[in-house]
Amino acid sequence: MIKETEYDAIVVGTGISGGWAAKELCEKGLKTLVLERGRMVKHREDYPTANLDPWDLPNADRPTQEDIKRQEKQHRTGYTTRQAHKHFFVDDIDHPYNEDKRFDWMRGYHVGGRSLMWGRQSYRLSDIDFTANLRDGYGVDWPIRYKDLEPWYDYVEEYIGVSGENLGLKQLPDGKFLKPMELNCVETHLKESIANNFDDRVLTIGRTAHITEGTKPGAGRMNCQYRNRCMRGCPFGAYFSSNSSTLPAAEATGNMTLRPFSIVHEVIYDDQTKKATGVKVIDAETNETLEFKAKVIFLCASAIASTYILMNSKSNRFPNGLGNDSGELGHNLMDHHFKAGATGKFDGFKDKYYSGRRPNGVYIPRFRNLGGTTDSKEFIRGYGYQGGASREDWSDSVRELSYGKALKEAILKPGGWTMGLTGFGETLPYHENRMYLDYDKKDKWGLPTVTFDAEFKENELKMREDMIAQAMSMLEKAGFKDIEPMDSIGAPGLGIHEMGTARMGRDPKTSVLNKFNQVHSVKNVYVTDGAAMTSAGCQNPSLTYMALTARAAEHAVNELKKGNL
Repeated sequence: MIKETEYDAIVVGTGISGGWAAKELCEKGLKTLVLERGRMVKHREDYPTANLDPWDLPNADRPTQEDIKRQEKQHRTGYTTRQAHKHFFVDDIDHPYNEDKRFDWMRGYHVGGRSLMWGRQSYRLSDIDFTANLRDGYGVDWPIRYKDLEPWYDYVEEYIGVSGENLGLKQLPDGKFLKPMELNCVETHLKESIANNFDDRVLTIGRTAHITEGTKPGAGRMNCQYRNRCMRGCPFGAYFSSNSSTLPAAEATGNMTLRPFSIVHEVIYDDQTKKATGVKVIDAETNETLEFKAKVIFLCASAIASTYILMNSKSNRFPNGLGNDSGELGHNLMDHHFKAGATGKFDGFKDKYYSGRRPNGVYIPRFRNLGGTTDSKEFIRGYGYQGGASREDWSDSVRELSYGKALKEAILKPGGWTMGLTGFGETLPYHENRMYLDYDKKDKWGLPTVTFDAEFKENELKMREDMIAQAMSMLEKAGFKDIEPMDSIGAPGLGIHEMGTARMGRDPKTSVLNKFNQVHSVKNVYVTDGAAMTSAGCQNPSLTYMALTARAAEHAVNELKKGNL
């Protein structure tokens, strides 16, 4: 099939970061091989459940016992094994991993990766985030600041299409937004109550990677249709995914070669040139072993998978993994902790409803530990809230009814309004939170498996107490009734924001990557996914991955032209 073995660039992974690396490198003229360990997924053609109604799905969209047996760890989320999209999440039996402590690793092995299933919330980090480690002494200092990434945030937002509202907040920088989606009446009521009762916080609509006006580049991308079936794949290309946006752009250049079923397990290092020369691959279908060569390599396979490849890339120069002079490779594993907050009922607006299924919720930006009266004595860093209001269904109303006109009328009337606020909190970069490779437990291709040893600690637990208390306070002041606290911490990984395993830093002695996402000691290897994160912030991180990737790609091309790579 693919007979060429030498390219200008190799990109490993086709998700959020890999798609952007492919687009940028191809558009800048590099002949680029894009390797994906999973199957091919074509935009529109391979979204089999995208247009199915609830009654079309087997088992009322619930997993079978066989599904749960094969996807036991995936099933922990409560949603990844649903009939509507279980095909986009991996089989735990074919793709095992190990746990010293529980870690919920949710994966999609196919072209597009988790860009097909992501939550699409898109927020910038600020200098409050980029300087956090330096201020309080956890982790190491980021080698960049907001000004370094600001033009790349602009570039990415304008390309992918992010709808939202500018707020002028120092902790959540403004962006290049399409028109925001609308709040419903109860969300608007809560927004007004917060404005009247608190001077340190604001409620806004979520900033989400959905087109709300016009079109964007890609495979016929157009306005969101408010179906809220996003995790099935969007045939309209309304939300950003690699399949609908960046990969078509890369393909249009004629410079991209895409190879699915290609398990990259090692970067090849040349002791003489002190550069990487290519990658080793196992064909997932035939078990054939292959090698591909390139001048520059971008690892964009996810925080766990990219670091796995580096750790498994051993040589005389790097006996503990490529670029691991610092010993930090695999350490500082982070994920956001969430599912802490409150819910309440609102007795009003019974004459109000809404149309469509808005694929987005509200957002309350971080308001803790920003200085002055916002500082907490109990914990450092901060959190934001996501959530929304909706009308309950009619099931409670019809329980006592069994037939006739009364039943028909009840079925047509929605129940009361409920509001939920869920905190998303920052996890500190603890060195002892880590992943490592087990060479005794191998997968079906004879490769070592990942073991996780990570947990949330006291700072996260104290933060959660405040998440709950403040959510309840905001709902109470807005007149909500039957307010109930929510606290289900689960385990790291459940937030699906894995970060930090090959962190950026200023000093090669304490970090893996430099300010341009290059491996300190192997300059032609770039890592631009969640592995690069030096701290987590409390914002959803995917927008930052995209900005880092676009920035790194420009740097790589310029360095190639100068002969430095």
